[in-house]
Amino acid sequence: MKQFLIIFLFLSTGFLAKAQQQNSLFWEISGNGLQKPAYVFGTIHMICKEDFFMPDVVVEKFKASDKVFLEMDMDDAAMQMKLMKLAMLPSGQSLKKIFGDDYQLVDSFFKANSQFPLVMFNGFKPMMVMSLMYLEMLPCDNHESYEQSFIGLAREEKKDIQGLESMEDQMKIFDDIPDSVEAKNIVTMIREFEKQKQQFAEMVKVYKSQNLTKLIESIEGSPDLMNAEEALLTKRNNNWIPVMEKNMKEGGCFFAVGAAHLPGKNGVLELLKKAGYTVKAVKM
Repeated sequence: MKQFLIIFLFLSTGFLAKAQQQNSLFWEISGNGLQKPAYVFGTIHMICKEDFFMPDVVVEKFKASDKVFLEMDMDDAAMQMKLMKLAMLPSGQSLKKIFGDDYQLVDSFFKANSQFPLVMFNGFKPMMVMSLMYLEMLPCDNHESYEQSFIGLAREEKKDIQGLESMEDQMKIFDDIPDSVEAKNIVTMIREFEKQKQQFAEMVKVYKSQNLTKLIESIEGSPDLMNAEEALLTKRNNNWIPVMEKNMKEGGCFFAVGAAHLPGKNGVLELLKKAGYTVKAVKM
């Protein structure tokens, strides 16, 4: 269950990979004919305001960039509407049907812990329920999103946000996970909620320490993710590299992706090295 939680923490949103020798959330990409260096920052989906940090060097490199990329373009009202549409269950399906006998347990949890009643999301896919539960794990009322912070900074700097993948691409990741599996994980999370909150707090500490090695070691070999690694991480990383290369050749780029995508033999950093680029950690 801890492993499934990590999917929501670091996939913007998950990962399973080998350790990187040097720990950092911020990396410079140079060489291989690039006229300007590019930068990639590893994010966490959401974090308490008091735990949020944005070093000056990150802001400096962001402002100096010619192009800004998130995993997907979230700075678009039309995209937000598309997300809501893609998150809807097919006609005739409902959360009540998916949860079956466990629906009452989930409903009671939301009545006790959330400002949103479960019935409000009856027509949405289980991933929406998981996202709301993730918010309830934060031990604070005020939270921050790195993605939204970068979007705000882009607006201030009059920079366009682009996506490394489409909304459909990212939603398909969760569509490929059976609803029954997601429902089972939600029920387990509710039954072990205090434990999940503790594990969540530990993950935030690891993120703040920028210790990607420890983050990886905490889930390495997990049976929960072994079969999903290709779709959740490896395939997406490989799909992103050509997009990154094309745009880096055209000017200085700033990329912000889930921290999980950075390390490992199939991680973005290693794939860039294999493509001939020099990749080094930036001190923050």
